[in-house]
Amino acid sequence: MTVRSYRDLIVWQKSMVLAADVYWLTREFPKHEEYRISGQMIRAATSIPANIAEGHGRGTRKDYAHFVSIAKGSVAELETFLLLAIDLMLSKKEHITPVLDLAEEVGRMLNALRRRLNERGPGDTSAAPQHLNPRAQNL
Repeated sequence: MTVRSYRDLIVWQKSMVLAADVYWLTREFPKHEEYRISGQMIRAATSIPANIAEGHGRGTRKDYAHFVSIAKGSVAELETFLLLAIDLMLSKKEHITPVLDLAEEVGRMLNALRRRLNERGPGDTSAAPQHLNPRAQNL
C-alpha cells in the first residue's frame, strides 16, 4: 500500500488520538496547573503528530528520520509529565494510565519507523520511501 499522505500513517493517527486524549485529561487537572504542567503536556503531545507530518513532507529519508526523532523526544517528554501527574495526583491514576500506555505504544511505533527510515535498500539514496504505511510494515 502506498502512503500518499502522512495521514495514512497509523503512527500519525494514533498520535492524533494521543494529543486529543491529553487535551481531555488536562481538563481534569486543577485550574492552577493550566499554565504549568498542562500546557507543557499539550505542547509535547501536539508536537508528536506535527513532527511526523513535517518530516513526511520534507521528502528525504534523512529529514524524515530527523523529525521522527524529534517526535520520539516529545513522546519521552510527555511520558515524563504523565508520570509526574500521577505522582502529584493531578488526576486519577486510572485516567492517566491509558494515556501513558498509548504514549508508550506511539513511542514504539516511532522507533520502528525510524529504524525503517534508516535502512538503505539497493540503489537507495535519500528519497523517502512510499511504503511506510505501518499496516504494511506491521508497525
